[in-house]
Amino acid sequence: MAEVSINSDLGEWGSSSDSGERARLLQSPCVDTAPKSEGEASPEGPGRGTTSTIGAIFIVVNACLGAGLLNFPAAFSTAGGLAAGVTLQVGMLVFIISGLVILAYCSQASNERTYQEVVWAVCGKLTGVLCEVTIAIYTFGTCIAFLIIIGDQQDKIIAVMAKEPEGAGGSPWYTDRKFTISLTAFLFILPLSIPREIGFQKYASFLSVVGTWYVTAIIIIKYIWPDKEMTPGDILTRPASWVTVFNAMPTICFGFQCHVSSVPVFNSMRRPKVKTWGGVVTAAMIIALAVYMGTGICGFLTFGAAVDPDVLLSYPSEDMAVAVARAFIILSVLTSYPILHFCGRAVVEGLWLRYQGMPVEEDVGRERRRRVLQTLVWFLLTLLLALFIPDIGKVISVIGGLAACFIFVFPGLCLIQAKLSEMEEVKPASWWALVSYGVLLVTLGAFIFGQTTANAIFVDLLA
Repeated sequence: MAEVSINSDLGEWGSSSDSGERARLLQSPCVDTAPKSEGEASPEGPGRGTTSTIGAIFIVVNACLGAGLLNFPAAFSTAGGLAAGVTLQVGMLVFIISGLVILAYCSQASNERTYQEVVWAVCGKLTGVLCEVTIAIYTFGTCIAFLIIIGDQQDKIIAVMAKEPEGAGGSPWYTDRKFTISLTAFLFILPLSIPREIGFQKYASFLSVVGTWYVTAIIIIKYIWPDKEMTPGDILTRPASWVTVFNAMPTICFGFQCHVSSVPVFNSMRRPKVKTWGGVVTAAMIIALAVYMGTGICGFLTFGAAVDPDVLLSYPSEDMAVAVARAFIILSVLTSYPILHFCGRAVVEGLWLRYQGMPVEEDVGRERRRRVLQTLVWFLLTLLLALFIPDIGKVISVIGGLAACFIFVFPGLCLIQAKLSEMEEVKPASWWALVSYGVLLVTLGAFIFGQTTANAIFVDLLA
């Protein structure tokens, strides 16, 4: 299907072999257009992966779960209650899984190994560039969300340490939210973001996964055995209108978005077959669904309509078990920001090299200067925006709309283009069904993206 191969060598970007799937998930294409060798093309060749089926399931779960689960109780409230929230998640899960299977099919058909490579090969240059730009914006927005999450959790922890309510007047300057976010970012995030390789973060990333499961467990336990001072608000039983149900879609898309990382995971398997992959992603999404359901349902029932967009903010500052959860979330974000920044920087670097027509094998000193400059600009812009956008719900809504593009729009376009490239003169009924399904995916993704964009623009203007 594809006549050219982009970025066939992941090592060009300096990513160590054990840096984890999240480190490699968004490797940017370089300007090399040499075809892959036959050995690489065959699943049985020397380039065959080593990941087992069970290993692939947990890698996908790892890529899926993250700080986005903090917003799921608020998503149930936005959707209008448990029935609407559960129905929406289960219904969307069918499309989410199908998108993952489509990407594997197109990856195998085009012999490409990363998400944007597949889009480039199947859909062409224009759509490929659009995909890369979307990835860069998505990772940039997610980094902003991470910094806001750090500030939210630090406010609660500092309130306990200072033994005064958060936001109280006359607080010392060093407890100010803007100062604490900036200090944490400069001391920890910036040094971790500058290096070319990020393999050293694999152990911290493991702790962040443990922290995610701990947060879910705490929310469930606090629902079963609630503290006396926690009083829930109104428990919604039905949505005010069908429009409000769709307002919860961006949060769900942000939570379940692992599609960009799915293509490298598929190609890392010992026997990358689409049928086997279907079972892998189905099992992984069911596990993720259980975690998100547990967090969303128990968090919503604990606080009702009064739940905060960041559910941990709804709990008392003095609760030590929740304080540990906040510390885990901060750790998770501190390790996730550099990884997401690395991915976004790689995409920006690839776009720049392609635009300039420059080879990857250039002077090391020039690459280092450009990398440091890109890192500083990225870091400072995300920090400034995080300081003046305190509402995590708004950021999640916007990047959730972008996540819908990765889940629905680009897989749908790939499916349509892949089927259109088939040369049969008489199209069977299954051909028309798959093309129609691709159109449905694109339409659904465009609807979610358009809705979130309109809300972000017009709602704020009217407010």
